[in-house]
Amino acid sequence: LKDVDLAYQNLESVELGVTSVDHYFDTLGGVARAVKRARGGQETAVYIGDQTRGSGKVRSLKDQIALETRSRSLNPKFYEPLLRHGAEGVRQIEAHVTNTLGWSATTAQVEPWVYQRLSETFVLDEVMRKRLSALNPEASNRMAQKLLEASDRAYWQPDA
Repeated sequence: LKDVDLAYQNLESVELGVTSVDHYFDTLGGVARAVKRARGGQETAVYIGDQTRGSGKVRSLKDQIALETRSRSLNPKFYEPLLRHGAEGVRQIEAHVTNTLGWSATTAQVEPWVYQRLSETFVLDEVMRKRLSALNPEASNRMAQKLLEASDRAYWQPDA
């Protein structure tokens, strides 16, 4: 593993991104973490290939997470239809937050603004927080706890 130059994952579907399901950070993040350990703490480059819409595009993991955060997690055109499904919709949003935290834990490739904006959108906005809590109090609480955990792990620093 100490001779590995990079880790790569090709996206399999337009339906799923690297923050949608945990198997991406479980496997690719785990490989990246093992390589880092074998290399004495030196990070390895992690890339995501996206050929789901025709011609291929390769992005750094950091860029892919930022893109998915903007286009999915923070996009009302993405999360409002989820919320129409009630409790399951809140659980899906919480899964994106949890999987984002998983990427931070395994690769440190999540920029602090991601957590700030997720917090602003789903926890600090009182109307949204009450809405999520009414639909699925357990998932809403887990989401807030994951954002606090990200702060405790120094992945971001909330505004005072």
